[in-house]
Amino acid sequence: MTKAIRTRKSISSQSLIVRSRPGNRQQGQLIFQGRVIRCALGRSGSGIGKCEGDGKTPLGRMKLLSVKYRRDRWFIGSVAFKAKPISGNDGWCDAVGDRNYNRSVTLPYPASHEEMMRKDYLYDLVIVMDYNISRRLTRGGSAIFFHLAREDYGPTEGCVAISRRDMHWLLRHLKRGTSMMVV
Repeated sequence: MTKAIRTRKSISSQSLIVRSRPGNRQQGQLIFQGRVIRCALGRSGSGIGKCEGDGKTPLGRMKLLSVKYRRDRWFIGSVAFKAKPISGNDGWCDAVGDRNYNRSVTLPYPASHEEMMRKDYLYDLVIVMDYNISRRLTRGGSAIFFHLAREDYGPTEGCVAISRRDMHWLLRHLKRGTSMMVV
């Protein structure tokens, strides 16, 4: 059996396929149920060997785990994933060597972290993906989320980001067990 055939068989209809856009490694195409959606990728494009702070969107399969959202900016409705509102004391640890590295933390937190309740709209809805979470590696990269894109689809720090309109559509079609495959 050829590699191409094995790959097709291993990608289910509930996989989001993400690939770089030719000529612009910081942008990509997300393919789902025959629909092609514009997306933003990391400032360093996509690649293997992800390290904390390198700006790469990691290649590979990542299961979609849960949804975090701003209740004051997003009506979540019914979704297939565990959904939790973001509050002012929600953070995500990005401090290499900290016991909570690449984990949700409560603010204030003494080590380096991201604030989940941002002033901009990028984290109005965040889907947490299983990148460096189930099997966590120090310096392996943190806070690799699927979230909302800037209007100009400017690069992320390694996440995958799409428009608010496309995220609304996608949420209605995702099922438990969906994964994202960055190729």
